[in-house]
Parts: sequence; C-alpha cells; structure tokens
Amino acid sequence: MQRFDAIVIGAGAAGLFCAGVAAQRGLSVLLIDHAEKLAEKIRISGGGRCNFTNRELDPSNPQRHFIGQNPHFCRSALARYTAGDFVDLVRRHGIPFHEKHKGQLFCDRSADDIVQMLLAECGDRVVRWQPCRVEAVRQGAGGYEVDTAHGTASAPQLVVATGALSIPKIGATDFGFRLAQQFGLRLVQPRPGLVPLTFDGAGWAPFAGLSGLALPVEVSTGAGKQRTAFLEDLLFTHRGLSGPAILQISSYWQEGTPLAVNLAPGVKLAESLQQLKQGGSRKKVGNELTAWMPSRLADAWSSDDPALQRPVVEVPDKALAGLAQRVGRWETTPNGSEGYRKAEVTVGGVDTRDLSSQTMEARGQPGLFFIGEVVDVTGWLGGYNFQWAWSSGFACGQALQAANTGL
Repeated sequence: MQRFDAIVIGAGAAGLFCAGVAAQRGLSVLLIDHAEKLAEKIRISGGGRCNFTNRELDPSNPQRHFIGQNPHFCRSALARYTAGDFVDLVRRHGIPFHEKHKGQLFCDRSADDIVQMLLAECGDRVVRWQPCRVEAVRQGAGGYEVDTAHGTASAPQLVVATGALSIPKIGATDFGFRLAQQFGLRLVQPRPGLVPLTFDGAGWAPFAGLSGLALPVEVSTGAGKQRTAFLEDLLFTHRGLSGPAILQISSYWQEGTPLAVNLAPGVKLAESLQQLKQGGSRKKVGNELTAWMPSRLADAWSSDDPALQRPVVEVPDKALAGLAQRVGRWETTPNGSEGYRKAEVTVGGVDTRDLSSQTMEARGQPGLFFIGEVVDVTGWLGGYNFQWAWSSGFACGQALQAANTGL
C-alpha cells in the first residue's frame, strides 16, 4: 500500500488546483481521475479558450453571483482567494488573456494554457494516476484507504473533487455524491444548471421557425423579492430557448413556473408605437417593429392579429397597446430542460451545512474534504464556477498543509 499526505479524487479544475496548493506547501499528494483525458471540462469551456474567472466577482457579496441553500457559504473562500489572485497566477505563467462581456476573462490562445499551468503548479510532489478507476473508499487506521485499478493508497486526508453530473460524455458521474452519503453527509437534490430550456412540441410549433434567431432580452422568473432577472442575449432553437439569458435563468427556474421575457428591453414600446401612429406612419406594424427586434420576430409577433396588418396610423390603440404588452412581457412556461448532457453545471450537491466554509472539511468526519462543483455552490455563467473551483481548492489546500504541519 502506498502512503501519501493527501489523496485527491478528481483531476478537474478544483482537484488540480488543490493538489498544486498542497504540494507547494510540502505535502506528498496522490491525484486520481478515471477519465482518459485530463481536465476535459477546462479544455472545452469558453469555446476552447476557458473563461477562467470574472473581474466583476464581489466576494463581500457572494450571493449576487452564486446560488445554493446557503449562498453565504462561499464568502470565506472567495474572499481569501480572489479573481485577482488567479489573474496574477495566470500572468506569472505568461498566459495572454483578454476580457469579454461583463468581466469575463478568456485565454487568447487555448484553454490548454490553463491546464498546463495547473500541471506546472503541481510539480513533482503530485503523483497522478490517470486513467484510474476508484473501486472503494474506506476509513482505516491511518485515515482513508482508496482501492483503485492501480492498487491501494492511503492518506490521513481525502479530498473529493469529482465534479457532478453535468456533461456525462466527458466522464461526469455521481461518484462524489455517493461518497458523501457513504460518510453520512447530506445532499441537496441535484438538477441541471446553466442549461437550455425546452417546450412542448405542439406548443412550440409556432416558434420553431425562429430557430437560430438571437436578440438581447430581459428574462425573469419568480415574483416580488423572489424575482430574478437577467439582461442577456436569448437564442431560439428548434426545441426551445437557449443563449446566455436562458442559461442564467435556468439555474433559478423551478419546474412548472413561467418565464417572463421582455423582447425589447429598455424600450417604451407602447409610447413609441403611439408616437408613430400620431406621426402618421404608413408602414405596417411589423415593419416598424424591426427598429427594436429582428424582422422574423417582428413578423411572428404581429402576424397573428389582423388589426396589426394595416399601416400603423390605421391600427386601433387597443391593438397597439396589446402588442406592446405581449412584446414587453411574453410569458411562456418550459416543460423541462436539455438535461445534464447540455448543462454546464449541476445545481445542488453536498449540503454546505455539513462542511466548514473555512476549510471545506466535513463536519464530524475529520480529514474528509469536498471542493468544487460537487458542493452545493453554483455560480452564474461567465467564469464564476471556475473561480469557485480555484477558491475552494485553495482553501482546502491550505487546510491540508495546516493539518499535516500542526500549524
């Protein structure tokens, strides 16, 4: 049996980073992953350029960008290892990057730059077994024993960084959840997050012809203090809705509830249409709508009412007001989502009530840690989930050092 200071199961973003942090503090680390390819989720993210963090992340107000049953749980880790800290690391490794929409940072060349950086941070003190199947985990006299296809290894500390259920084609499984339950930790029911939403086939038929059309919208769900809204681009698909607006709202959407979509955000459409009428516009309503939305969408929203097929100046006020209301608040209820196969993340996971926010260690189970996506912490689209991987991995890596040195 091989002995290490720590064993990390899962060589994705959180696991690789945690292993590197621990190794640089003098620990011997075994990193195990069952997948053929290393850190495939990093490699495919951001269109192959890895949106590795976000400048707009505010660790003093984490619930703004993260959800979970206790959004404040992530505050400590995010405050101790910030987006700026990771950017400094990227710069030290000479990786060129650029900023896109709303603070999103991407590699200029390839996501592989981040993978190679993480491997370099691990150095020689991290032993990597990959691909390597984990067959059993148990508590032994010296901590934790892990039976694998490469033999049995033991360590006083075990880190679970296995990710969750999103994108099974690159190796996602529920292994981390099963391991948590094996050691008595609770789970928050997992579900797909950052995922396209689907609609009933017959009900969606009138909109199927809009597939491929994209436009900026405001999409919201919930009401009152529970209302959540995003101003982002929406994409019509042959099965439903996608694009950043839908991916964002999907993490908050509850099955059976409607979405409200403003197809012309920032436009006082009722007033604008009235001004056109008073100005004597002889254009058809659909043609005038193209000032605020794509022509295919303008046609779709104006073609079902005969009153709107006339020049604007001849359209009754009631019809114009009704059109403005439908465009400004299109209510539609998805019947589901594209599921884990297209979900970028998993919402839910290991219950944060059973973890220390300072170290990621399981309460009542010394030496067992959970980091990254397997935990009930889910970020917005735009690099926030990677930052949670770095921050939770750093917090855990520091705790592993403290546990082994007695500091």
